[in-house]
Amino acid sequence: MAQLWKGRFKKELAKETNDFNSSISFDCRMFEEDIKGSIAHCTMLGSCGIIEKNESETICSELAKILDEIKSGKLEIDMTAEDIHTFVEGELTSRLNTLGKKLHTARSRNDQVALDIRMTLKKEIDEIINQIKVLLGVLVNQAEANKKTIMPGYTHLQRAQPITFAHHLLAYCFMLIRDIERLSQAKERMNVLPLGSGALAGTTYPINRDYVAELLGFEKPCENSLDGVSDRDFCIELASDLSLVMVHLSRFCEEIILWCSWEFKFVELDDAFSTGSSIMPQKKNPDIAELIRGKSGRVFGDLTTLLTVMKGIPLAYNKDMQEDKEAIFDAVDTVKMCLTAFTPMVETMSVLKDNMRNAAAKGFINATDCADYLVSKGLPFRDAYKATGEAVALCIDKGLTLETLSLDDYKSICTLFDDEVYKAINLEKCVADRICKGAPGIKSVEAQIEEVKSSL
Repeated sequence: MAQLWKGRFKKELAKETNDFNSSISFDCRMFEEDIKGSIAHCTMLGSCGIIEKNESETICSELAKILDEIKSGKLEIDMTAEDIHTFVEGELTSRLNTLGKKLHTARSRNDQVALDIRMTLKKEIDEIINQIKVLLGVLVNQAEANKKTIMPGYTHLQRAQPITFAHHLLAYCFMLIRDIERLSQAKERMNVLPLGSGALAGTTYPINRDYVAELLGFEKPCENSLDGVSDRDFCIELASDLSLVMVHLSRFCEEIILWCSWEFKFVELDDAFSTGSSIMPQKKNPDIAELIRGKSGRVFGDLTTLLTVMKGIPLAYNKDMQEDKEAIFDAVDTVKMCLTAFTPMVETMSVLKDNMRNAAAKGFINATDCADYLVSKGLPFRDAYKATGEAVALCIDKGLTLETLSLDDYKSICTLFDDEVYKAINLEKCVADRICKGAPGIKSVEAQIEEVKSSL
């Protein structure tokens, strides 16, 4: 298929150059956006009298046929074409001859590709947001089933204070809600039409950019033609937002990996989302979680690629910018793939509530509540903190827990201790008493669940 820019050149392009220069292997996924953009552009050309109205209608009709044929499989994309724009225009011209050559009037491939990638990424953002919402629904269901499931909360990976599994899951819900907010905001900033910028300096034709923006669902045309064709901030911003999605999935996966180990044994993954060992028959490996944790590095690398490509490019378009698509498409595809695997894995995992409760009973995670009990007796918190620390040390020496330490031992440390201390350090009460906004108490957790539901 001939190059669109061939007129100035006398020699055929070397195969090695063509292969290196070609982008159709990865931009072919934008065929629908490319054709829809061309239909809108051609509709505008006809409405403005730049080409005849009947010519515009004929071109648009044939473009619609090409789109239908590609979707149905009747027409295969020629992978020897330089890019998807060349293929579509070449196919149109082969069908309409001279009339097909009028499509590119008042347009450059520079503003055309800038349009296609924005349209594509807007669609991908919607799909990713929908996937995250499905995951949020799964997490809410798990949280509602585990509002009373006590587990140890950790700092420094050391048992710290008692919480519920629901409270732990909801922490990830609010991370994912922020991800949706960021993606939505990125889409808003992306929703600016670059078409009409031409190669870099607009066009002398009396085009109507506002009309094209309206046809394609953009908020408005870009304000500056140089910026319109050279801006890839939206790709970088999206890659950054997707990197944060992967950070959150990776952190969650790290915890699932720990929880699946015999050292924790807080959850068990369904057989459909685990693998075995080729040599050790007892193994049940959380490979899906491990792969998602590993694939986060790909998305971070895609972000770095985009930043590096764009950092030294003068205005306006440069061929370096062809590298934007492979990087951002890889980030998009990786996140979608990870969400597709992660959501059913979490939905089907079994929560081992007794193991969580047993772990919470160890490690003196009710020590803060013991100190708070002394504060309620009138002791300053720092003194209460010291007395409780001495009680913990005594428990360690005697091989006991705060629940099993005798009252005489308590009184030997501080005379303010009485029988009520055992009620104060009961794990269920420790959790139930935490009712302030955002805490793990049942009422607070139920409020958080409603907040997540309302955000959906």
